[in-house]
Amino acid sequence: MLLWTVVLFFVPCLGKTVWLNLRAWPDPVFEGDTLTLQCQGRRNAAVSRVTFYKDGKSLQFSKDSQTLSVGPATVKNSGRYWCSGQVTYGPFKDMQISRITMVQVQELFLPPVLSTVHSSEPREGSPVTLRCETMLHPQRSALRLLFSFYKEGHVLQDGGLHPELCIPGAQDGDSGLYWCKAAPEGGRVQKQSPQLEIRVRAPVSHPLLTLRPGPTGLAVGDMVELLCEVQRGSPPILYSFYLDGKILGNHSAPHGGAVSFLFPVMSKQHAGNYSCQAENSVSKESSGPVTLSLDGPLVLSTPTSSNWLVPWLPASLLGVMVIAAALLGYFRPWRKNGPLPPQNLPPAPSGEQHSLCAKVHYQNKKEEGVIYSAVHTTSNSEARPAESTSREKDNSVIYTEVRCPQLGEVPAKRLNMRSRTHRDPLGDRDEVLYW
Repeated sequence: MLLWTVVLFFVPCLGKTVWLNLRAWPDPVFEGDTLTLQCQGRRNAAVSRVTFYKDGKSLQFSKDSQTLSVGPATVKNSGRYWCSGQVTYGPFKDMQISRITMVQVQELFLPPVLSTVHSSEPREGSPVTLRCETMLHPQRSALRLLFSFYKEGHVLQDGGLHPELCIPGAQDGDSGLYWCKAAPEGGRVQKQSPQLEIRVRAPVSHPLLTLRPGPTGLAVGDMVELLCEVQRGSPPILYSFYLDGKILGNHSAPHGGAVSFLFPVMSKQHAGNYSCQAENSVSKESSGPVTLSLDGPLVLSTPTSSNWLVPWLPASLLGVMVIAAALLGYFRPWRKNGPLPPQNLPPAPSGEQHSLCAKVHYQNKKEEGVIYSAVHTTSNSEARPAESTSREKDNSVIYTEVRCPQLGEVPAKRLNMRSRTHRDPLGDRDEVLYW
């Protein structure tokens, strides 16, 4: 009777009491430590079929083991842990779940930061000091940290106790990306700093100024190019151009190299001493002066009445001659070899008869020359009274050109003369050609 009383008292307590407890150590836990989780039964109750959980996800299941090791621990191992298992107490067995245990992994030291003591853009030849800075947790301040320095994959210092690295005289080849690492002595934690870019700044050299075309033989209206260049110097470089100490303009070279300044020569005021200046973040240098002189005309040539007509005068005369020749060919009587085709004068009204009267003039009686003749055409009508003194005459005067031999060679017989009548397009005149 007494045994059943104890059993009835025990069963309700078993259902209401938490019989599982999750323990985590060390406490506190730091980076690099081995984190151990243990699922224990209350009052030394036996526990089996244990499962560990973190933030709702199962980590491990074991039939017999109640312990889980996590190491080396990192900050990512922080979270909410619990366990579940079968608890056996006397003749009774039941599945139980532990309460949640918070685990916070502490940082052993802060992530290192690489910096320079003075500037990340040191001047060429000056010393550069790199410093890897971090701090240990106060509860682990007795630890010693080791520092390593790297440049673009190359080890500059490996595992030194001193957190600084000195470059005695920086050169252009020392420019690049640097970083450092810190780790506790004998520990399993290692942290790397962000990359730091070091740019060693080289001063500009003495600039060289060149004039294109040369500084002599120039005239007003010519284009001049000023070319300024330095042999070395860290970009960006600012170039400035001067005339007799007064600035003309400036140009920047973001990636280095030469810069040119182009301008037209407008007057003699552009003659003088030109120079240029190169400047970067380290130094400033000026070139020597280059003298520009004007040997040609000092003013721009403008078209005037005299010099404008001179180049066009031959062409104008040639044009006039061509026009004159065309007009002469158009109005001059034409001739060809052989007999001319007969041409009849138009019939006169009322039976009128046409007669030709020619008056011949010799140009030179001793030599062969041109004979000019005035030819008149007249009309006679039988129907009109002969006594009429007021009779109208239809006459026209035509000038023609006749070639003939010398007068001494002309035979006594009558010259064989042929004629052709041609109507003048400008009026009612006929043109007659004799030969």
